[in-house]
Amino acid sequence: MKKSLRFGAAAIAAVATLSLASCGFGGSSGDSGGEEGSTTLDLLVPSYSDGTKANWETVIDGFEKANPDIKVELEVQSWDNLEKVVSTKIQANEAPDIYNGGPFAGFVGDELLYPTKDVVSEDTYSDFQESFLKNAEVDGTAYALPLIASARALFVNNALLNQAGVEAPTDWDSLLDAATKVSALGGGVAGYGMPLGSEEAQAEAAVWLWGGGGSFGDASEITIDTPENLVGAEQIKKMIDAGATQADPGSTQRSPLMDIFIQGKIGMQVGLPPTVGQIADNNPDLDYSIVPIPTKDGSPFTLGVMDQLMAFQNDDDKKEAITKFFDYYYSPDVYVPWVQAEGFLPVTKSGAEQLSGEEALKPFLDVLPDAQFYPSTNPKWSAADGAFKSLFGQLQSKPAQDVLTEIQSQVDAG
Repeated sequence: MKKSLRFGAAAIAAVATLSLASCGFGGSSGDSGGEEGSTTLDLLVPSYSDGTKANWETVIDGFEKANPDIKVELEVQSWDNLEKVVSTKIQANEAPDIYNGGPFAGFVGDELLYPTKDVVSEDTYSDFQESFLKNAEVDGTAYALPLIASARALFVNNALLNQAGVEAPTDWDSLLDAATKVSALGGGVAGYGMPLGSEEAQAEAAVWLWGGGGSFGDASEITIDTPENLVGAEQIKKMIDAGATQADPGSTQRSPLMDIFIQGKIGMQVGLPPTVGQIADNNPDLDYSIVPIPTKDGSPFTLGVMDQLMAFQNDDDKKEAITKFFDYYYSPDVYVPWVQAEGFLPVTKSGAEQLSGEEALKPFLDVLPDAQFYPSTNPKWSAADGAFKSLFGQLQSKPAQDVLTEIQSQVDAG
């Protein structure tokens, strides 16, 4: 994300400017649905993979054995549903005690979250990579715990590009040329996988708008309707109009489209580190490479994403239990296997040290220094994220300027 190197799905925005009463999702200590005298923590997380639920259950089983007086109730939602679910829970005064999400500044503005230092030990806090922790701050105070980081890179089907007589592109001109020639091969093959559907439209938008010199703004202002962003948006339309993409990119979701790449039917698509494992599991014979994302002039760039864990201030009687859970989860023997199972990059110093020799991570680690991030500490980023998801796919049929203007209007309206 928000938000460094991320191997999971793209971050979904949390709902800003909502109010929360003092009672929480699971009630207070001692009457929270568990055994008498126990504390129940409610944990709401998104699904990063088919194994996400089982991976969290492994963590929870170990934690509950070490802390028999604390129970953890797990709820796993899809990224598409996550924002709506957490919004509904907050409005019903049933916020989760612990939440795995993306942007969080709106929650901070409504004083819903514990400061990070209140719910982790000093040892755990000091183990986070400083750059990731900085990305979890609002006005100099961290209110979320970095969970995982990820970066994007271009996955290239070597066989299709060779068949089309082109090489892996480095800039937009060579990308358009290569993708058009791969699409011309026929047989259901697409040159470039362009997912502009609601799952992660903001990520594909960032790849192109930022790759052309634009941005989404910063902590103080969200800027979508700018001349710099129009350059990237018009390049997307150019790709679509040239037949360089799959059919109907405006409603195509990233995850199923990547499955098609893995099947060998797409020449190039921006992907994440978990894609490496998906290829190994589903099509190990695929001849592919991972290269930097092409930009307008070939300048180095990647979209960095960092997701977070955060704790809602539902009941101060639970603060000690939350701290115990976070300290347990981020211990290297627990955290590193979870990160490996999901295919993410670690955000802790101890985790990075343990995984430093992993060759599969190298292409993503190489592009990490050039990562740019969503302006997730801006309270209006939630509105921007939602606007991209609902409107950006209209680029397929509407003028690029009109789409950017409409997104900006939705952001400004809050």
